[in-house]
Amino acid sequence: MLSVNNLSVQFGKRFLFDEVNITFSPGNCYGIIGANGAGKSTFLKILAGKMEPNAGKVHLEPGKRLSVLEQNHNACDAYPVLETVLRGNKTLFAIKSEMEAIYAKEDFSDADGERVGVLQLEFEEMNGWNADSEAATLLSNLGIEEGLHYQQMADLDGKQKVRVLLAQALFGNPDVLIMDEPTNDLDYETIVWLEHFLANYDHTVIVVSHDRHFLDAVCTHISDIDFGKISHYSGNYSFWYESSQLAARQRAQQNKKAEEKKKELQEFIARFSANVAKSKQATSRKKMIEKLNIEEIRPSSRRYPAIIFEQEREAGDQILNIDNLAYHLEGAPLFSGVNINLAKGDKVVIYSKDSRAISAFFQVINGELPASSGRYQWGVTTTQAYLPLDNDPYFTNPLSLVDWLRQYAQTEEEREEVYIRGFLGKMLFSGEEALKASNVLSGGEKVRCMLSRMMMSRANVLMLVEPTNHLDLETITAFNNSLKNFKGTLLCATHDHAFAQSLGNRIIELTPTGTIDRYLTFDDYMSDASIKAQREKMYL
Repeated sequence: MLSVNNLSVQFGKRFLFDEVNITFSPGNCYGIIGANGAGKSTFLKILAGKMEPNAGKVHLEPGKRLSVLEQNHNACDAYPVLETVLRGNKTLFAIKSEMEAIYAKEDFSDADGERVGVLQLEFEEMNGWNADSEAATLLSNLGIEEGLHYQQMADLDGKQKVRVLLAQALFGNPDVLIMDEPTNDLDYETIVWLEHFLANYDHTVIVVSHDRHFLDAVCTHISDIDFGKISHYSGNYSFWYESSQLAARQRAQQNKKAEEKKKELQEFIARFSANVAKSKQATSRKKMIEKLNIEEIRPSSRRYPAIIFEQEREAGDQILNIDNLAYHLEGAPLFSGVNINLAKGDKVVIYSKDSRAISAFFQVINGELPASSGRYQWGVTTTQAYLPLDNDPYFTNPLSLVDWLRQYAQTEEEREEVYIRGFLGKMLFSGEEALKASNVLSGGEKVRCMLSRMMMSRANVLMLVEPTNHLDLETITAFNNSLKNFKGTLLCATHDHAFAQSLGNRIIELTPTGTIDRYLTFDDYMSDASIKAQREKMYL
């Protein structure tokens, strides 16, 4: 059991946490949520012992072990891969290292023999003799091939390092597992494996993530940081979000009778419980849903942006025609043989195992890169709005946000400050915030500015590359809901599973040897056995 007692954290005059008392119990997975700046990462650092609070303490039950997913991807570059995983259990690795040092002595003494005997007994009790094979199995499950197990961490690429560090955190079945954004830089298959692993994990998991599908798949509780406190709520993120919205609506409906409210709450819980029971991710741990209590939920203090995409005019039948398009990098194809006829109203998820192929594809159809071969043509009635992967080139000048957005106005009316402030205000840039210099914005603020620009364009085709990068859960949720209601055509590449599943009615996968194009939801596409077999043959 892990508990927090009278925890307070203060920066200047601002209290981040004010006398927080909370307990994390075995067998549960807690998703830590909160608005940007609420203190999610700070709280994890305190739990991990990497930061001291102003007051209060963290208590881990004696004899229990806590493991943390390392955020510095280069922290273990000096070690071999397998050793890096073993270092995840510090006590076991220390015993192993001491035994090896004693065995390496030339003058092995009786005292050394006695010490080794003690160490061997401890090592055996910790199942140390199977440690190497267990570490190797973890690595293999995470896609690190056996040939890499004895290479140096410094020789691995970024995505491989993330997987090894994930294996390090999971190694030895820790009693408390702390993870900050564990799905960053993981591919679809690895995330699915991790979801299943954690959903059946017997110990305590505490995780911060902006991936709603991941939180829904693994969490038994949501731990909400709000009002300087932390509160546990039974259920996953979707239940917390929907119930908090319901609580806010009911609070606003002062004249509604108590009996009507109670009935509405009971119907909500019944509907949500039924959905969870039918979920592909449902496990025995999801029985926690039976304990849901809507009365525990209170309205959140968070603000959600008002993202509304409207079309200036509806497009005709000709949207985008692509004929045998290809792009090569250093002589090797990132994608080739792309033949697409986009239909009005299509919500397309663009997918590839190689993220470079996705970036290049969107740059080509937006005229930023020349195609290696083939052609594309937009319909004459289409207007496009584009959210690229890298937004930095749009924010090099120290313009105020009002003047920054004014650059993209098309009419005199749109150049009026009141008009521009309306779009900035929808993205929570109100008052003095709208006068901030555009070249000093955070990553999330830049994306929100780009969304203001897209909304103002009133385009009938939206193109989005990793649109949830840098955004908080509130903006991601509002963004997702807006795109569901968008009546135009959408091309989207995203690692956000909930985005892909809720928006896409067509999946187009780019490979070096052609495309796979299916009118399916994302989950159905990824689980189709015939498509899986086809995909394996198409990647060089």
